[in-house]
Amino acid sequence: MQKNNYTITVNEQSNFDFDAEQINDFDFIKEKDGHFHILKNNKAFRAEIVNANFSKKTFTIKVNGNSYEIKLADRFDQLVNQLGLSVVNTQKVTDVKAPMPGLVLGVSVEIGQEVQKGDALLILEAMKMENVIKSVGEGIVKAIHIDQGKAVEKGQLLIEME
Repeated sequence: MQKNNYTITVNEQSNFDFDAEQINDFDFIKEKDGHFHILKNNKAFRAEIVNANFSKKTFTIKVNGNSYEIKLADRFDQLVNQLGLSVVNTQKVTDVKAPMPGLVLGVSVEIGQEVQKGDALLILEAMKMENVIKSVGEGIVKAIHIDQGKAVEKGQLLIEME
């Protein structure tokens, strides 16, 4: 892994390595904001930068009218991938069950709603204390099996997620 090498992923399918020195093989002419005329091996290309997210190193470009999603990985990104540290730990929620017997004081979600880790799902009163039941991961509310003001038992299915 050299200091000026990049791994380029195109449309989440094709990967190839690109040495920063290879940029000299191209002739770039900037036409206007985000538009370029490019020459490579006596072939002309018209390119446009449609979207650029520099912090994530992702770009959407159009070359001769065809759109491409590009992700760049520099030597540090490559090292993180090699060490297995790039795996994002997202947890999908399936069922939300009552952690204790109690009374449902309120339901904070509705069917079809997308929830993220830490979002409040409902309020359960147990032993005169209000407990906010939060999502332990992400998902979409598929069904709600409880009503406000109803008592629930420990382990009872409260919310079904997909």
